Amino acid sequence: MCGGGHCIAFIDGASSGNPGPSAYAYLIRHGEDILRGAGYLGRATNNYAEYQALLHCLRRAIRLRCRSISVYSDSQLLVRQILGEYRVRDQRLRQLREEAVELIRRFQSFEIKHIPRELNSDANRLAAEALSKALKEKEE
Repeated sequence: MCGGGHCIAFIDGASSGNPGPSAYAYLIRHGEDILRGAGYLGRATNNYAEYQALLHCLRRAIRLRCRSISVYSDSQLLVRQILGEYRVRDQRLRQLREEAVELIRRFQSFEIKHIPRELNSDANRLAAEALSKALKEKEE
C-alpha cells in the first residue's frame, strides 16, 4: 500500500472523562486500500489522545513509504496547534507536537485540515470501539 504515493488519513482520539480512559484511532486511505489502527492509552486527556492518533498515523504512513499525506481531524485545537496558529501551553502536548513536526518533515508534502465530527465518523467509531473494548476487558 502507498509505496511512495499520496495517502489520505482520518484520525481521532477518545476519552471517557477528561482525563479518563482514552484511546486513539486512524484510517489511512490510498486508492482502494484502507489501513486501520487503534489502541488504548490508559488514563489521559482527550487532547493527548488526539495527538497520539496523529503520531501513530504518521509513523504508519512513513512505514508504508507514503511520500505525501493529507490528514483530517475533528480536533480544531490539534489542527491549529500543528499549523502553528495556536500556542501549545501544556508541556506534555508541546513535546508531542515537537515529535509530530519531526515526523511531518519526513514527508515531501503534508497537510492537515479540520473537518466536522460527522465527516470523521469512521475514525471516531474506531476510537470509541478501542476504548469500549479496553474498558470491557478491565471489568472482566
